[in-house]
Amino acid sequence: MEVKSEPGFYAKNTVPEAASLGLNSRRIGTLALVFMIIAASAPLTVVAGGVPSNFAVTGLLGIPLSFIVLGVVLVLFAIGYAAMSRHVHNAGAFFAYISKGLGKPVGMGAALTALVAYNSLQIGISGMFGFVFSSFLDSLFGLQVSWWICALVAWAIVGLMGISRVDFSAKVLGIIVGTEFLVVIVFDIIGFAHSPEGVTADGMLPDQLFAPGVGAALAFSIAAFMGFESGAIYNEEVKDPKRTAGRATIIAVSVIAVFYAFSAWAMTVAEGASNVVGRSQEFGPDLMFVFLGEHAPVWFVDLANLLFLTSLLAALVAFHNIVARYFFALGRDRVLPAFLAATSRRSGAPVAGSLAQSGLGLIVILVFAIVGAGSQDPLFPVVTLFTWLTNMGAFGLVLLMALTALAVVGYLRSHSLEYSLWTRAIAPGLSAIGLIALFVSIVINFNVLIGLEGTSVLSWLLPAIVIVPGIIGTIWAIVLRSRRPQLYAGIGTGGSLG
Repeated sequence: MEVKSEPGFYAKNTVPEAASLGLNSRRIGTLALVFMIIAASAPLTVVAGGVPSNFAVTGLLGIPLSFIVLGVVLVLFAIGYAAMSRHVHNAGAFFAYISKGLGKPVGMGAALTALVAYNSLQIGISGMFGFVFSSFLDSLFGLQVSWWICALVAWAIVGLMGISRVDFSAKVLGIIVGTEFLVVIVFDIIGFAHSPEGVTADGMLPDQLFAPGVGAALAFSIAAFMGFESGAIYNEEVKDPKRTAGRATIIAVSVIAVFYAFSAWAMTVAEGASNVVGRSQEFGPDLMFVFLGEHAPVWFVDLANLLFLTSLLAALVAFHNIVARYFFALGRDRVLPAFLAATSRRSGAPVAGSLAQSGLGLIVILVFAIVGAGSQDPLFPVVTLFTWLTNMGAFGLVLLMALTALAVVGYLRSHSLEYSLWTRAIAPGLSAIGLIALFVSIVINFNVLIGLEGTSVLSWLLPAIVIVPGIIGTIWAIVLRSRRPQLYAGIGTGGSLG
């Protein structure tokens, strides 16, 4: 039956014409993808903010070692993940992998959980950006601008970059990430040169990590890796779909683990093992800048503060791109409305998904702006919007990574002639065990992660916001299996049943 086309209208169950173009392929090489992955983890933000916060909350010296431990688990994860990426080229990575390895109902549930988790991370970071930008303007120029206005500046920049060509975002992120690394390396060098108690192995000793509080320490540190798995999300846009994403993922997680461990150790040496916890509790995320203020020129401290800001912006762009591609993938498979699969004719970007993410971000920022209007606490956007939402995101993504590791084992069983037992079962199986243990640690320590003591409504409400959509998605997929089998069959296929 021929469907008549009219301007402004689309036939039922069809994707808008723009979407038929698909994502812009063959734009991203290995190095560019490595930068995009690392940008999501925001290196300067982790070292300046995450590391001292971890020292302060847990009181453990072994924070540097925590990055090595997690790095090993995630490299094991990346081995099987990279192998599966050679066969599954889908912008909804976790969604597609879990659908093919554990079944479509679990995959559809994972899709909605992933969407909530990634949106939570992206929008939560805007709270930190708003606070840092507001403080930056006040300290340098004496301008008092509300945090939410500053957050909306980032929102506008990110929104424009989200509808641009992906290789443009990659170039911008590459420059930002490169400068972040330079600033942290300078801090590391100064720290080792200062070393009031000498250069020792403190921070890397097992008994300094594996002590009461280790669960909270690992739960804090895993947030530094969030986004490392995003390589496969770009598999429809990379130059070599069979190798680029897998290679970039393994490189990125290895670099992240070693760099963060070394820099956290440098902070231990710079402050002295007997002082680093106390100084972290005193200064929190300002510790790195306080240290640089004592041992580096003023202009370099100002530059480090500016790059802290651009580090957050880079993470916002990276997670925005991830969310946009999830919307695209879910729209293409009709898990969400088909119009979300629309792409730009000019740039090939998932423009509908990008605009949807921007719309959600705008709503949440304005809600927190209204709720916090009467607050006298300047840290309001940090202790609420940033802390609550980023920990929600980490909670969801660790669960999804554990499921994906199991899905890899399930999927690669049929590729025994192509991959060794280590690649298809042992490495992903070990990573699944580690990730499940880590997820349990996050659940147990969730109150600690969001800065609360004892049981509270938020301790179950925030995780529920991430998990409940996944449960609904799984139930809905089971319903579709009997009521709309054709739609069910398309789940996780990338719009093609072939």
